Amino acid sequence: MPVSEEASAPVAPAALPQEPQQTDFQLVRVKSTWCRIKKGEALSDCEDKVTLSEAKMRAVPPSQPHTFPVHGQESTHSPPPGYILKLVQTRKVQKEEYGDFIQCFLILARGESISEGGVSWTIEAPIYFCYKVVETYNILDPSNTTLLWGHITDPQQLELATSGKRKLRRFVVIDEVVDELYGSKVREYFEENNVQHKILALPTTEETKSMDLVLNILQEVQNFSIDRRTEPIIAIGGGVCLDIVGLAASLYRRRTPYIRVPTTLLSYVDASVGAKNGVNFLQCKNKLGGYTPPVASFLDRSFIQSIPRRHISNGLGEILKMALMKHKGLFDLLKRHGKYLLDTKFQSCSGSADHRDAALQTTRIAIETMLEELAPNLWEDDLDRLVDFGHLISPELEMRVLPSLMHGEAVNVDMAFMTYVAHTRGLISAEEKEQIIQCMRGLELPVWHGGCSWPLIKRALVERLKHSGGQPRMPLPTGLGVAEIFNDTSEETLERAYKLWVRDCKTVLEEEPAAV
Repeated sequence: MPVSEEASAPVAPAALPQEPQQTDFQLVRVKSTWCRIKKGEALSDCEDKVTLSEAKMRAVPPSQPHTFPVHGQESTHSPPPGYILKLVQTRKVQKEEYGDFIQCFLILARGESISEGGVSWTIEAPIYFCYKVVETYNILDPSNTTLLWGHITDPQQLELATSGKRKLRRFVVIDEVVDELYGSKVREYFEENNVQHKILALPTTEETKSMDLVLNILQEVQNFSIDRRTEPIIAIGGGVCLDIVGLAASLYRRRTPYIRVPTTLLSYVDASVGAKNGVNFLQCKNKLGGYTPPVASFLDRSFIQSIPRRHISNGLGEILKMALMKHKGLFDLLKRHGKYLLDTKFQSCSGSADHRDAALQTTRIAIETMLEELAPNLWEDDLDRLVDFGHLISPELEMRVLPSLMHGEAVNVDMAFMTYVAHTRGLISAEEKEQIIQCMRGLELPVWHGGCSWPLIKRALVERLKHSGGQPRMPLPTGLGVAEIFNDTSEETLERAYKLWVRDCKTVLEEEPAAV
């Protein structure tokens, strides 16, 4: 049989495999379309509105052919290039770079890897959240529309929502104690504004903070049949109420928007401004939960005038935490005006020039410093958190002695002990230690509790290691209003600090019991 010349031609030696060429791209959005330009290239003759992302995109050509189905048949082709996208951050583009001033947005990141075994995709999908923390006053006045429209940020959506074409509907969960005080005003508010509503009053305490209560809420939400995009669930109550409702909303239809209306000082400066929600489980505090911020938190200090003095002191514990960690000015405000804030229940009083508006200054600084710490680390990817001061031992202590200590009180007991740890380590002077302890007493917070034994402290710190990447990550003051995080505090130092703390503070508690 004759052999063709092509078939009998000598076979060329196989080429050595070469490293695939990689090309880095910058992602930009022109009008409504994302596109890529080679890294370092400028947009030419572009007069349109441009958004620049600092996401990185890398195109990797295949190093060898790959078999994959085409129209139902297997065919050998070189597959499309793989893409590796790494979101670093977004930034605003100034006029001198690309024309108009642009607000950047987060984008979906995608990666593709090709091997002999097949194709794998790596997805990095940064989640964009925008939520508002809004000061208001007399939120339950029917003429104040904050509770109806205050969560909407987009002008077009606001115009659509207020056009009156659809009847407003709201599902409200309210703490049963708050319902006794304000329930009639809540109902009147919605009736005056012609809003169809369902108000669910529940006992929201640490003892009832459970998945059973979450499921109870979800059953009622289902019965009410809300629109999960345009009808946010509203939570009115203290921190426990806000936590429970937040978890319920995050679970319903995988995420339903919700609004927080805090009614206690503690929830005003703490639970209302972050993203976390959760419930207790197996006698452990907030063991089940997640990170789903509300669409808005509406802060109305007028609620605080109706809560007992002890609850105000309880909230001052979390405010003091932020003062000790990062704001000496706030610490000085608490030292100077603490009793006044307790006496006036954080209400703004005219005619007191000496105090000016201490309540407004105190709450604003506390919230701003809290947001400074939370916003860059909303999902706690970085476990080194100054806001964990007072929260290493207090979760174990609080659940162990329920209901004798409120949350802010347990946090303060923890902070008092850690203040002694900081002094024992030589981080703060004896004078600074005394200033801190005296400030705590002035705010009528407990500086010691019999339930905070040495075995409990050791057990709590072991538990801390389990959810902190094997490190204690212990925030400690290094002065008044400054702090650092430490991983090298020895058990000997902790035990010496404990003995000094008990010696100094136990007798004070026995002689001056905490106000109730």
